[in-house]
Amino acid sequence: MGASSALGTLLFFLGLHTTCAGFIQENCTNYKLQFERVFSVPGDVAMLNTTLVSPDVFDFSSVPYNITWYSSKTGQEMSNQTGYVLARGETLWFLNVTLDNDGEYVSILRTPSQCYMQATKLVVDLPAAGECGRPHKAEQPLTQGVHDTLHCPLKDYLSKLDRYNVTSTLQWYKGCDPILDATGSYTYRSKTMLTIKGVEPHHNGFYTCTLTFRLGGITGSVSETIDAKVTDTYELVPQVHEPANNVIKAHLGSNFTKRCRVFVPGKGRPFIDVLWLVRDCFIVNIHPSDRVYTSEQSRSWTQDAPKRGIWIERVLMFSELKEEDFRLNYTCRAYSSRGFPEAYFTLLPADPNVILPIGLVLGGVMLLFICTVIFYYTFKINIVLWIRRAFPVLYINTDSDGKLYDAYVAYPQPRALGFSQEVEAFALHTLPQVLEKSCGYKLFIAGRDCLPGQAVADSVEENIQASRRFLLLYTASTFSRKRHTSSNNNNNNNNNGDDKCESPTGDDGGSFQREKADLDGRQQFECVAAMHRALLERSLKVVLVELEEVSPAQLALFPESVRHLRRKQGAVCWWKNSRTTCLSGRGDEEKGPKESPASTSLSPSSRFWKEVRYHMPVRGKRAAYPEKTALLNL
Repeated sequence: MGASSALGTLLFFLGLHTTCAGFIQENCTNYKLQFERVFSVPGDVAMLNTTLVSPDVFDFSSVPYNITWYSSKTGQEMSNQTGYVLARGETLWFLNVTLDNDGEYVSILRTPSQCYMQATKLVVDLPAAGECGRPHKAEQPLTQGVHDTLHCPLKDYLSKLDRYNVTSTLQWYKGCDPILDATGSYTYRSKTMLTIKGVEPHHNGFYTCTLTFRLGGITGSVSETIDAKVTDTYELVPQVHEPANNVIKAHLGSNFTKRCRVFVPGKGRPFIDVLWLVRDCFIVNIHPSDRVYTSEQSRSWTQDAPKRGIWIERVLMFSELKEEDFRLNYTCRAYSSRGFPEAYFTLLPADPNVILPIGLVLGGVMLLFICTVIFYYTFKINIVLWIRRAFPVLYINTDSDGKLYDAYVAYPQPRALGFSQEVEAFALHTLPQVLEKSCGYKLFIAGRDCLPGQAVADSVEENIQASRRFLLLYTASTFSRKRHTSSNNNNNNNNNGDDKCESPTGDDGGSFQREKADLDGRQQFECVAAMHRALLERSLKVVLVELEEVSPAQLALFPESVRHLRRKQGAVCWWKNSRTTCLSGRGDEEKGPKESPASTSLSPSSRFWKEVRYHMPVRGKRAAYPEKTALLNL
């Protein structure tokens, strides 16, 4: 026996040298034994498939390959044998299974540069005596009281035969009795499903589906048996509600979490498992140290309304997203006896967050604009004066405009209301000392520059017209009594006249004529003439110089034209050097300490004089004055 065995082994290796030398000698990548077994009985057809033809193994679409099958028991190549064996690429058919066919069969896939091998096990059993079904049975539940369906496990056979364009028929049996289509409560649904209407307890039992076809020159069949058990608990096809086959964007380097939520309609506890996959591989890690992991167990809870069933949830987590995680489909699949529904999401890198930079830029621009506006209005006078000094070319030279004076100065004359020695000193000494001697302006000051014997009206008209500005110096009492007296006179004369020194902006020239007729002094005529040109003709700019603090009651007695101008442009306050302007006229003047003229600086750079210079015309290169001007200075 030992000699015979040794001789057989020698002959095997000699024959293997030419037929299957690669199976013994080649260093192939070994995928070992498949987990799935193929069960059969003598006389049936059995189909063995290799999974080597898969994109996970190699690019079979562009690389040429061939597959050879071998028997592990004999080491021989499984070649085609009419009526017994048919080898077609990745599939090995046993057309008439015998007990000797039980064992492992190795498929070897060869490419020009690589070789891969995998084993598949065929289990051949004898059926139990007196049974028409197969020894190995698949369990499928039937739900009592509803229409339910049994699924024939021969779907892979049908798919392969359809690829071969082989016609086949399928017959269902309960026990040993055939089930005819549309008979009683049974209905054939598609080619692999049997529907049972109104399931009752007597539908318990073994159901066998037999597939008959002609292949390799013979007619064969293959059968599978289902152990169907009727129960009042049931589960329908799971529904994957989340993810929703959508695209999700996330930032590189951030953590990310996505849950899979599955609803299983039914009653009782379903036998179902929820798993995450990527690139058709299961994500089995459950520890945060693995970076990509899932929750250890599926969380579940029941629901009674609006639909009865169970929710199952499993979470996919990334502790840190990397570039390799993007542009992939992550699939959540529910495994149940009713099917394997699934849904996925695609993870893409998030778009750059441009809202924040744009918001910061716009916020910065807005803040800069606000700060610029605040800075300008705070230091407007200083800025304008500096620009005048630094860039005189930006301003039109006024020397050729036909004017003789930069400003006409009007103030309360002696024996007039509001006159005081301080006012006269300010008009005749302080004002010329700064504006004329220090700043180079040319002023016409009433009471100083008038020609002897000249009519008052002619002098006022001529010199106001020859001036670029009108400086109106007034005190708190300059207009008060005259306004009161004028009002009394108007009442006594049936309101035939208007207030002195008024030229309303909305009236016509008639008011000016009426005021002119009521003039009783030089100051009133100066005021009316200046206001007429400022408010009606808009040919003269009036600068109000407030020498004393004016109370709201005193301001109410001022002519309307003065109050209007004071509200519109403000007044330059000699008495208050803590602010640049005093915008009163609304009853809300800020109180401040009065200062004597001597306490205020005579420097042109002080705040008061800067504001006066701001309202004065731009002083260009001074031209020679006419002879009349020289005579006036004598």
